[in-house]
Amino acid sequence: MTQAPSPSQSQELEPLVLIPGMMSDARIFAPQLQAFSGFLPVMIAPPIGGDTVEGVVAQMMPQLPLRFALVGLGLGAVVAMEVLRRDPTRVARLCLMSASAQADPPGQSSEREPHIIGARTGRLVEAVRSVIEPDLLAPASNRMELVQSLVDMGLDLGPEVFVAQSRMMQRRGDMQSALRRCAGPGLVLRGTYDRVVPQKRQEFIGSLLPRGQVVDIPHAAHLPTLENAEAVNQALAHWLSLPV
Repeated sequence: MTQAPSPSQSQELEPLVLIPGMMSDARIFAPQLQAFSGFLPVMIAPPIGGDTVEGVVAQMMPQLPLRFALVGLGLGAVVAMEVLRRDPTRVARLCLMSASAQADPPGQSSEREPHIIGARTGRLVEAVRSVIEPDLLAPASNRMELVQSLVDMGLDLGPEVFVAQSRMMQRRGDMQSALRRCAGPGLVLRGTYDRVVPQKRQEFIGSLLPRGQVVDIPHAAHLPTLENAEAVNQALAHWLSLPV
């Protein structure tokens, strides 16, 4: 894998905080950890410890650096927006991937209930596979390998996390006003095959960020960090090099 170019060594870089998406852990950012941890501090902040975004962030904030670059993917992006809303002075720059700033639509929220019940009654595999939708990944030769990796992460996290994170998605609020509070460089990374979050929603996020930019990641859908790691790393390296 090609390493991402590091920003200028003369530039003082903020620590990089990565928030994984639903039922995923540090493995979802494995290529980014490999690319960036050699020249700046990188921290994984899992969205666990509660069943509301606000509760999870309240526990997370004391563990984060005083000021940092923040990346969120999927549910992690929702959590990242709440971090920004709670204390924008600590977020030096913000990158959101596969993200929506709007609340869970009523239909989608109700569709989560059978899978929550399944996770609680011993059918975690079925529940985890319910969030690995057909359009989650772009067509690729390693698609089945990525699917299995996602299933493994979900099973390792367990049913309690599945239920809590499903509730977080159901109860998430509208984050549009929070995005306007980002004073630093803003980046929205969108997989060109992403059908989970519509293109217009992701472009809308970019328009709300005062210094926002939307970058399309080719050959990727909802999980660009793994599907096209090289393009993601290039985009992140450029974003990290921008002045705050």
